[in-house]
Amino acid sequence: MSGAKANIEINERYCKGCSICVEFCPTKVLAIDAFVAKVENADACIACMQCELRCPDFAIKVHKL
Repeated sequence: MSGAKANIEINERYCKGCSICVEFCPTKVLAIDAFVAKVENADACIACMQCELRCPDFAIKVHKL
């Protein structure tokens, strides 16, 4: 069973790979792969919303579970 507290949706069309989301994530959920953000460790997500709030391109949506 997954321990994730949120579902993280990344719109690859909007993401420019700036890594701001990666830097602000306190639990290291996200990573940059081929200049696009990706969810690397969903179970570590605490639904703090920092990735969504800090993304300058509105490429991330966090859906709390």
